[in-house]
Amino acid sequence: MVDDYQLNNLKSVDDTPAISKAGAHIEYEEESLTPSIKSKDAYSDNISGEKKGFFTEFIDSFREFQMEELDPNLTELEKAQAIAARSPLQRSLKQRHIRMIAIGGCVGTGLFVGSGAALSSGGPASLIICYFIVGTMIFSTVQALGELVVAFPVAGGFLSLNSKFVSPLWGFCMAWNYFLQWVIVLPIELVAASMTVRYWNHEINAAAWVAIFYSLIVFINLFGAKGYGEAEFIFSFIKVVAVIGFVLFGIIVNCGGGPHGHYIGGEYWKNPGAFNRGFKGFCSVFVTAAFSFSGTELVGLTSAETANPRKTLPSATKQVFWRITLFYMTSLTIVGLLVPYNDNELLNGSENSGSASPFVLAIKRAGVSGLPSVMNVVIVLAVISVGNAAVYACSRTIASLGDQGFAPKIFGYVDRNGRPAVGMLISLTVGLLCFLAATPKEDVIFAWLMALSGLSSVFTWGTICFSHLRFRQALRYHNRTTEELSFVAMTGIWGSIWGVVLNVLILIAEFWVSLFPTNKADANNFFKNYLNAVVLVAVLIFYLVWKKFKVTWLIPVGEIDIVTGRRFVDLDLLKQEIAEEKAFISSKPWYYKVYKFWC
Repeated sequence: MVDDYQLNNLKSVDDTPAISKAGAHIEYEEESLTPSIKSKDAYSDNISGEKKGFFTEFIDSFREFQMEELDPNLTELEKAQAIAARSPLQRSLKQRHIRMIAIGGCVGTGLFVGSGAALSSGGPASLIICYFIVGTMIFSTVQALGELVVAFPVAGGFLSLNSKFVSPLWGFCMAWNYFLQWVIVLPIELVAASMTVRYWNHEINAAAWVAIFYSLIVFINLFGAKGYGEAEFIFSFIKVVAVIGFVLFGIIVNCGGGPHGHYIGGEYWKNPGAFNRGFKGFCSVFVTAAFSFSGTELVGLTSAETANPRKTLPSATKQVFWRITLFYMTSLTIVGLLVPYNDNELLNGSENSGSASPFVLAIKRAGVSGLPSVMNVVIVLAVISVGNAAVYACSRTIASLGDQGFAPKIFGYVDRNGRPAVGMLISLTVGLLCFLAATPKEDVIFAWLMALSGLSSVFTWGTICFSHLRFRQALRYHNRTTEELSFVAMTGIWGSIWGVVLNVLILIAEFWVSLFPTNKADANNFFKNYLNAVVLVAVLIFYLVWKKFKVTWLIPVGEIDIVTGRRFVDLDLLKQEIAEEKAFISSKPWYYKVYKFWC
């Protein structure tokens, strides 16, 4: 363990304790990478310089990246942290990629379709109130996440940090929990995409569409992080433009500018009303809202593949404010004004079908032809985007499981192009479940598959906030301050406290709504919605048995390692840079200051 003297006097790489010199240090300049990670020539065994053919290079690119041996005297936890810190994942994600991922990444059926179920369950007022409350928690969570991953830009992101700040026991549970969350998403989203296509054609077998979408996602992921980044940049841009267009369209229609020329205003808030099903309806929307934000934390998983985390990630975490404001609050306010919660299509549409989307229904009710098809195209692209993100998230999670010793070592296999090849293979193999779309029992099968990961995001967000609180505790214990951090969460520790509390309340609300969907208990409904918590307990018991009950439930604050994986710079130089940046911003007009604060 690093003693207080080392922690208090650490300023440069040369001052780094032995544990960090084992390979846990990360240093990089603006948009630059070490040759061994950036250049393909560094991977080549062709020392003679003989040029290889495209096919040969392609095959060779999947060969394992060889890393130096670790110090055998390190503990298992220290080895895992060192491996995460010096991961060979390519740092090919640029600022424009990360910004668009933060704004529009993973926005799919949860918003465009799932919000319809929320509207019909609780009414427009519940929709806005619940999404606002959950939005404040998400903003606080991502701020805490930004602080952690900027300070520790390691492979596995927050998954590795759970073991560092809480305990390997909880890190094991959360890593497998996150794996379950994303490994199921790919087949489900592909099936949702095929069902959305049925809006135009019911004759073509769903398996045909699934095959096309699956092939597209495989192709994108062959290009590694850069392929994911470019695809998400395009998908997110389309989603942003579409939502902005929908908001403008909605305002015009609400004010009487539609084909019918009828002023709507707040008519549907009076009849059928602002709320539906009372407090239980409110709680059901509360739970749905939480699930709609799933994937927002994905930006924190990109830290090990971001060219310059210090400048890119802080900006990206601020973009989440606009994600919440534009995609959720503004668009859902328009939806609540244009679609009554008792609309027959809203109540009867399939939960995975674009026909049940309140966005599509709002346009159809306005009487504008052609636009519903445009919105459905956006929904299809959004669903494919989430499926693409699922492969990225799942493969990196699998690699983190292997690196931390939570799964067979082969899971951590990273090829010469920086792709977690085994993780991608596992994710894409499970993704073949999407072809169950051709079976008549697809709804039942996927309902139970979703149950395996239904609460994953809630546990993930709560753990991120708790890890942030533990990190701040460790800083205080070692007499260090946030002045040494390149990015400090705007919401501070109170935001993380709020995040932990609200996630606990969501779990309680989900328990009640799942067990008592009506006035009588429903065991089948309960397990469909709460099975993930049962699985999490089973994973915890497995770890206890595996370690013969010799585990640390919570790492003492004094033993938390705040050195390994840190991107250390000269603290005096860092403070000077921050002061210069503040002085520069202070010299600018007020609108520039506002821009820099939120962007």
